[in-house]
Amino acid sequence: MSASTPQEVKPTEDLDQLCINTIRTLSIDAVQKAESGHPGLPLGAAPMAYVLWTRFLRFNPKNPKWANRDRFLLSAGHGSMLLYSLLYLTGYDLPLEELKNFRQWGSKTPGHPEYGLTPGVEITTGPLGQGFANGVGMAIGAAHLAAKFNKAEFPLIDHYVYAIVSDGDLMEGVASEAASLAGHLKLGKLIYLYDDNQVTIEGFTNLAFSENVPKRFEAYGWHTLTVEDGNDTEAIDRAIREAQSISTKPSLISVKTTIGYGMPTAGTRKAHSDAPGEDAVRETKRHLGWPEDKTFYVPEEALSHFREAIERGARQEEEWNALIKKYEEKSPDASQKWRLTMSGDLPDGWESHLPSFENAKPMATRQASGEVINALAPHMPMLFGGSADLGPSTNTDIKDGGSFEAGEFEGRIIHFGVREHAMGSTMTGISLNGGLIPYGGTFLTFSDYMRPAIRLACLSEVQVIYVFTHDSIGLGEDGPTHQPIEQIAALRAIPHLFVIRPADPHEVREAWRTAILRRNLPTALALTRQKLPVIDRTRFASAEGARRGAYILAEAEGANVEKATPQLILLATGSEVSLVLEAREQLQKDGVPTRVISMPCLELFEEQPAEYREEVLPTSITARLAVEAGVHQSWDRYVGPQGDVICLNRFGGSAPGDVAMRELGFTVENVLNHARALLQR
Repeated sequence: MSASTPQEVKPTEDLDQLCINTIRTLSIDAVQKAESGHPGLPLGAAPMAYVLWTRFLRFNPKNPKWANRDRFLLSAGHGSMLLYSLLYLTGYDLPLEELKNFRQWGSKTPGHPEYGLTPGVEITTGPLGQGFANGVGMAIGAAHLAAKFNKAEFPLIDHYVYAIVSDGDLMEGVASEAASLAGHLKLGKLIYLYDDNQVTIEGFTNLAFSENVPKRFEAYGWHTLTVEDGNDTEAIDRAIREAQSISTKPSLISVKTTIGYGMPTAGTRKAHSDAPGEDAVRETKRHLGWPEDKTFYVPEEALSHFREAIERGARQEEEWNALIKKYEEKSPDASQKWRLTMSGDLPDGWESHLPSFENAKPMATRQASGEVINALAPHMPMLFGGSADLGPSTNTDIKDGGSFEAGEFEGRIIHFGVREHAMGSTMTGISLNGGLIPYGGTFLTFSDYMRPAIRLACLSEVQVIYVFTHDSIGLGEDGPTHQPIEQIAALRAIPHLFVIRPADPHEVREAWRTAILRRNLPTALALTRQKLPVIDRTRFASAEGARRGAYILAEAEGANVEKATPQLILLATGSEVSLVLEAREQLQKDGVPTRVISMPCLELFEEQPAEYREEVLPTSITARLAVEAGVHQSWDRYVGPQGDVICLNRFGGSAPGDVAMRELGFTVENVLNHARALLQR
């Protein structure tokens, strides 16, 4: 349909059509008032969303966190007014005034949906493909919880994950990764409605996209259906019912729609985004049989129909609560575990199971991390994770945890395959689904593949633990393709993310403790492949200092091995901490009182009171040397204008790890040379 031949829409008294057009006109009014937004998707996808929300979706608007609610994700987050209209109409705590404040500062209706800001919004979406993959994670989490707790007569967890996805979503690589994983796992509770309008910002999709999408998804192992007319509510109804009947495959329903349905520019790229203009809004309403001069108009009959969701949702939750009560009566032990899991609380005394690493021999911090995971796993059933095909290298497998596989959903080891981006996004979905603490491992350099997922997890403020191993040039022979240089600094740049690079097994224990206690925020662990010395905690400070992000590991000493005012401060993280400790020994022998600070987590240190930060890094001591096997960024604020940094501003090289470290300047001799030069300034 071209701009010169607008779609004719006859006025109708049909209640379904009245409700659909209410969604459409609320959406276009909000976009026009904001003078920005994306009207195309809400106008085209309104019928499928209406059918799903009024006939299938189980939710309680008065309790958006009901554990067994169906999840609805708008992966195509640019069409956010579709979701906001539905949330308002069905009775969530989102008044009409918020729709009128669309895209304005401080409103609950931002340009793209944000989890935690708007009641009823399940995930943060906008970057295309992310919502698709988040939904796969939600389905994984739900399948695991169902396998653990459901009994034949007690289906405690039996909800669906629905999403509306777009052409753009399905072009993104992360969606392909996640779709492949979902098909392999046979996640039958996953049903996606594909808004197949064949238009993107630049024009028709055939400019860059000519594949047969249903055939591609069939190859992934999905059940696929096609609805030829996106306005045919009964055909959409039948398709969803058929998808629900397929329990061993996820389903993709391709719904042929017209972008910007009813607009003068419907069916073209001009309908995708931006405010259409007052004249176009009036023309659209005329085509829809709607009062042209009324804005944000909601017919009483339509609102009454939508608000039936309040009573229906309360009844569905009541029935589920009655089921839980019977479950508790029949299986008190299982119900106790259920309550703990779903409460989000941690088991009493869980910290007592953290390994002490007494008498430990030199070990890689990735190995120490694996020991922590396996020490905690029997006592923390909510720990659930795996790796992107690197379990033996990242030490992320839970011993006797069993693989999470199709038909074996009770397994605790997720095999994400070589799909780092999907791993990151699905972990966010697992966390948002509730009840579990997801973690996933890969090499630190491959964090680049999953950075968009990490960023959205931080924006959403959810608990995810990233286990990044092979954290520096010290990994050795694999060479510069696998040796991270800029990745730690890049991760540190993401707000809300703790990046922890522990120096020995004791700090690894504290790193995991910190990550588990961060119930609403993500943490990244940077761990070594090579063995590191175990710091003698009888001689140096306890690793509990790591709980504050940075701490005085070794104090400056005078001639009589007494505490002295430092002439020099050495700062380091990870594998470089033992290096600066060794350098300190020589400096002390040379009569230079030297303090060593271990700084495993800069972000956590920044959260400490100013008094503590001044105690660790006195402003009066300007001779400071930071040592880290990565780029210079992050360190200027700690060493100051009179300090120095031993770092890497080049890529590494293929050689044994100790050789690479030596050739690139991470030696005691080089630390001493830099330290002495500082002292002579």
